[in-house]
Amino acid sequence: MSSTILGIIVFACTFGGVLLGMWLQKTLPGHHLDAESKDAVKVGIGLVATMTALILGLVISSAKSSYDDVNSGVKKSAVDVLALDRVLARYGSETEEIRKGLQRMLLARIDMIWPQGSSKPANLDLTASGAGTEAERLAGAIRALKPRDDSQRALHSRALDMTEALLQARWLVVAATQSSVPVLFLVILVFWLTIIFASFGVFAPRNALVLTVFFVCALSVSLAVFLVLEMDSPFDGLLKVSADPLRYAYTHLNQ
Repeated sequence: MSSTILGIIVFACTFGGVLLGMWLQKTLPGHHLDAESKDAVKVGIGLVATMTALILGLVISSAKSSYDDVNSGVKKSAVDVLALDRVLARYGSETEEIRKGLQRMLLARIDMIWPQGSSKPANLDLTASGAGTEAERLAGAIRALKPRDDSQRALHSRALDMTEALLQARWLVVAATQSSVPVLFLVILVFWLTIIFASFGVFAPRNALVLTVFFVCALSVSLAVFLVLEMDSPFDGLLKVSADPLRYAYTHLNQ
């Protein structure tokens, strides 16, 4: 389910809770709405609000950490690709085809994860796309190089190590498809938010100003959840991890 749909669900539940509370205000007997009842409800809702803040903080921290890890991984991959290209260039002219293949592979990876056109979703299946096979083929070509002297042997060994690191880093994309925000957290969070907003509606005056304020509050909460879910999908949606580091690396390869 997309972050937009979940954000709409959160808004509907929270603002619907306000309307439910206002409806209960009209139907409940008067002694349920006296000062003592209001104070008791405030104490209980205060406890729920505290737990909601803790859960929301955990969810935000988890999503932000996951997003930052992916963003850092993309930048590191760009640096590693450029470094590998320079090592191969220093090795000698026999790596020219390998360097061209590395450039083609990087372009294919960019087009796969960051496709042109906003309507196209990111393709994160490395095995189906064939990008994984191309990477393995390039790794095999580097292993097949025959160093002629100590300098080439040192560069060959370094290139092999860097290639293996890049092969491992490609699975960062696969790991990013796994949500870092547990569904149970979201369910509990929405439930508690609905209870809190319903309590607001029970004791709030019924006028246009109050209703407008609660509308804005419900919208703000739903946008917060929306942003969390956007960060939890770093290759899709509005808050995508930028492909600029890899595009910069592509333009400077094989030079």
